[in-house]
Amino acid sequence: MHAPTPPELDKPSFTAGSTAVWAGDCVELLRRMRPSSVDLVVTSPPYNIGKEYERPMSIVAYLDWCEVWIRELYRVVKPNGTFWLNLGYLELEGRAKAIPIPYLLWQRNPFYLIQEVVWQYGAGVSARTSYSPRNEKFLWYTKSPDTYTFNLDAVRDPDVKYPNQKKNGKLKCNPLGKNPGDVWYFPKVTSGENRSSKERTPHPAQFPIAVIDRIVKASSNTGDLVLDPFVGSGSTLEACLLNGRRGMGFEIKPEYVTVASQRLLGVQRRIEAEKGQLELALGV
Repeated sequence: MHAPTPPELDKPSFTAGSTAVWAGDCVELLRRMRPSSVDLVVTSPPYNIGKEYERPMSIVAYLDWCEVWIRELYRVVKPNGTFWLNLGYLELEGRAKAIPIPYLLWQRNPFYLIQEVVWQYGAGVSARTSYSPRNEKFLWYTKSPDTYTFNLDAVRDPDVKYPNQKKNGKLKCNPLGKNPGDVWYFPKVTSGENRSSKERTPHPAQFPIAVIDRIVKASSNTGDLVLDPFVGSGSTLEACLLNGRRGMGFEIKPEYVTVASQRLLGVQRRIEAEKGQLELALGV
C-alpha cells in the first residue's frame, strides 16, 4: 500500500510506508484539498494554554481559528466519514478555571456528535484546591448521524468475567469480548529518568498508541484515508501503519516533522523486518 499523495498538494516532506506528512499550516493545506476525500480524521490541536508548540492567542481569536480548521475538515471529510477530536480545557477569566473547549465551540462545529469518550490515564497533575485531573476527553463526531463506520468487533475487550455464561443455550457474551464502553483505561506516555515510556518521543504531549489504535480500528476500514492535521509526534500515522490504513498529516513545526519522520520510518522498518522474517519462516 502506497502513501497518499493527493495531486492538489505538493510533494510531502516525507513518506513512510502508507503514510505521508506535509510541513506547513493545516488551514492552508486543507484549503487545497479536494472535498469529500477523507474517511477519518483523528487529531488533537493546541489547547492555547501556553505549551511550547503553541502560538498564544486571545480566546476570541483562538475560537475563531478553531472554527476555520474544523469547517475545512468538514468539507474534506466524506459524507459517511468520521472526526475524532481531543481538545482539552482552558481558563475563562471570571467564569471558569477549566472549561472544556468544545463547550465554547458548540455552535461553531458543523459535525454531528455521536459520543464523548473518557480516556482515564491514572497518574496526573497534583492539585490542592480541586480534584487532581486524571482524564482527557475524545469527542466522536460524524458527518451523518446515521451512516458511518463503527467496527465494534475489531475493538471488543476480551476481558470478560464470565465468558462462557449462557442463556437458553446461547452464549450471553460475544465470543470476541464485550463492548469496551465509553471510559478507556490506558496509561499515559510518561517521561523522566527510569520512568520514561518505551514509545516516548521528544514531543511534550504524546498520546499512547493504544488509544489511537482503538479509534482507527473502530472508525475506519483497511485502505481508508486517515488525516491528522496536527501530526505532533505521529501517533495517528503510526496507528495507520500498524492497521493497513493510508495516513496523511500536516505539521507546522519543523522539529516535530523530524520527530514524526524518525518515528514513522522506524515503525515501517520494523514492519518490513517482521514481514521478512515471516516470509522466511514460511519459505515464501
